[in-house]
Amino acid sequence: MSPNHFFARYLTAFLTDYLPGQRRVSANTVKAYRDVFILFLRYCRDNLGWKPEKIALDQLDVDVIRGFLTYVEKERGCCTRTRNQRLAAFHSFFRYVQVEVPEVLTQVQRILTIPFHRFERRCIRYLEPQQVATLLGQPDLDTPTGRRDAAMLSLLYDSAARVQELVNLRARDVRLESPPHVRLTGKGRKPRIVPLMTNTAKLLHRHMEEHDLNSPHRSEEPLFHNRFGDRLSRSGVRYILEKYVGRAEAAGAIFGDVVSPHTLRHTKAMHLLIAGNPLVIIRDFLGHSDIRTSEVYARANLEMKREALARVEDVSPVVATASTSWQSDTQLIEWLKSL
Repeated sequence: MSPNHFFARYLTAFLTDYLPGQRRVSANTVKAYRDVFILFLRYCRDNLGWKPEKIALDQLDVDVIRGFLTYVEKERGCCTRTRNQRLAAFHSFFRYVQVEVPEVLTQVQRILTIPFHRFERRCIRYLEPQQVATLLGQPDLDTPTGRRDAAMLSLLYDSAARVQELVNLRARDVRLESPPHVRLTGKGRKPRIVPLMTNTAKLLHRHMEEHDLNSPHRSEEPLFHNRFGDRLSRSGVRYILEKYVGRAEAAGAIFGDVVSPHTLRHTKAMHLLIAGNPLVIIRDFLGHSDIRTSEVYARANLEMKREALARVEDVSPVVATASTSWQSDTQLIEWLKSL
């Protein structure tokens, strides 16, 4: 194959032009794809003895990709979800390649038939309202850092924002006049408006006044800064959240599993569902493109109700034995026969 068909050439175009320019994906998505291919190039160098700059497209057949996926699972110990994410990156790349290099179309089609592995979906992890209240009550409002943290954690829960959406917020994205709301930019650069509760709006108002973020000339400033004055990072948000979870647990609160920023997103979604809001509202609130993504909360809620009923039956056998079998319900049987 000619040098024009080296893997490096098409990978560079895929990451620098196709994804950000044509697909309009976010910078974080490009980085995620980049990291997959960095790992793949290291695998080719260390396990196959290939020089990364000399790899040709026609060398990347089904066996090579399957070998890499096996390496990811067996040697690196990654879970099935991670393995599937790596495969998704290859599927996206080779869909791009098949248009650019029709000569490898048959080879690409074989790679695209590599299936995703099924995996057991984890239960939705969320907090009870009292746990949320305990967590949000931990920051010390008598200190500037505590006031920042209180506003940030309250906004993280109240808006159900993804952690990247939170750290990307600028001062101009917050509106505190009635009705208060925040403008979030989600996956695919899709914006959405999320209303804020009164207490969150008050905390944000105090935080923005304290840091002069209401001034027009500071509208592009990040909403939350670290101690060095830079934009707060995702790891910084996680650190702050874990710090207050630890304080709450030291004071006697019980959270059980690890509480992450995404736990607060799940928590808000479940609270909206339990309050009787329809899934279409929850979908728009969370910024999901498909309502089927939001249905995971409905399934989790039904499972919790089923488990609660099972516990009632275990402790109250009278309720269980009093239930009537449909087979002995003569009225039901007669009605079925009449259909």
